[in-house]
Amino acid sequence: MLIWLGSFIVIGAMTWIGFEWARQLETRPKQIRQLKNALQILEAEIAYSQTPLNEAFLLISKQVPQPTSSLFQDLSEQLMLGEQSFSALWKACIGRHAEMTALGGNERDIMLQFGKTLGQHDLHQQEKQLILAKSHLERELEEARTNQLRYAKMARTLGFLGGLFIVLLFI
Repeated sequence: MLIWLGSFIVIGAMTWIGFEWARQLETRPKQIRQLKNALQILEAEIAYSQTPLNEAFLLISKQVPQPTSSLFQDLSEQLMLGEQSFSALWKACIGRHAEMTALGGNERDIMLQFGKTLGQHDLHQQEKQLILAKSHLERELEEARTNQLRYAKMARTLGFLGGLFIVLLFI
């Protein structure tokens, strides 16, 4: 009886791991789209409304879902405090919030690179930087969608089969 209970626990745990892996693969494209939407809003606020960055970040945080909204909320709050340079603040906020997301290293690098240029150029150059960042995120979005389609079902199946294999190995 105890062997059966242990077997079910192992199979259940491994299946859960597989489903969690698949969830990460499915969440990444959604979060990349959120970042792209946030950059589009930022572009509109900078180009047309000429809103200060802290206000633009606050507006973005109210228009995009979590976890992206918390990033821009944090950026807005940190900008109001004004304790660091913008570049250091951007890097710190991206680092803190990247750990709470399913985003990969490439998306973090794109956002970090974009943050280095934000506020450093005239309006025309800034628009070019926004377009560049959005195009890089679009490329990452396509890769994330491909990985999701290719690996999500496999992750679920491997989780279950891995648990079954471990049980059979020890029985």
